[in-house]
Amino acid sequence: MPRRIIIHAGFHKTGTSTIQATLRENRVALKKHVALRLRWHLRDVVSSARGYSTEQDPLTLIKLQSRFGQMVNELPGMPRRTLILSAEELSGHLPGRGDLADYSAAPVLLYAYWEILRSAYPEAEIIIFLTVRAPQAWLVSAYWQHVKSSDMTLDLDTFCERYAGAADLEEMAAEIASRVPTPVRSATLEGARDLPLGPTDRLLDMCDIPLSVRATLTRVAPVNQRPPEDVLQALLAANRAHTAPESRDAAKTAILAQAGLS
Repeated sequence: MPRRIIIHAGFHKTGTSTIQATLRENRVALKKHVALRLRWHLRDVVSSARGYSTEQDPLTLIKLQSRFGQMVNELPGMPRRTLILSAEELSGHLPGRGDLADYSAAPVLLYAYWEILRSAYPEAEIIIFLTVRAPQAWLVSAYWQHVKSSDMTLDLDTFCERYAGAADLEEMAAEIASRVPTPVRSATLEGARDLPLGPTDRLLDMCDIPLSVRATLTRVAPVNQRPPEDVLQALLAANRAHTAPESRDAAKTAILAQAGLS
């Protein structure tokens, strides 16, 4: 049984991909102290979490609970270690997709994870860890992520106005803390940038890893960074010019390849 479980459930665009890459890069050094289940280990769970965030219906929640419970049941023994579950989509989709205006599904999802983990590991300490960032910076980052990965055609100002309600991540963290009966801790992206491992250090601070091990860990380059402005504008133009998914995807793939970002 793990001695502690940390659920790192986002939020999106707050350094989550870099945290996961750092944990993966250092997995051998951390192995005696930490067990990892990262985004690519949790595909079925996050698929259901995304579905619930858009539908928010009981049947989708039951599917999520079933998949998460199955994942927990398949975990190996990990005595005295900390189990880290890290995937931003444990909180659902990135807001800004059509009618998905905010993270209102996140408290329900996190309660579901906590309830299943508490049943499986009644003696383990369970902590929810959330990375956050300043509202305007998050809106800009979320907008360009949608431009890059979806058919977003809104201009930035319209997007920021329409989805401003999603941007107060610290308020949502407080909402989660009020609805899930377990400690909720948060760390700002801005406040962690100068740490040796960036925001990953805030997560590892909760894992009781010896300083001698911490000193050996390797920092990775930031992951999923925003492309240059000219590339972003070209991607936005492609979204607006191509209504057929196949031609739009082909045009955007070519833009990224030309920029050396494919």
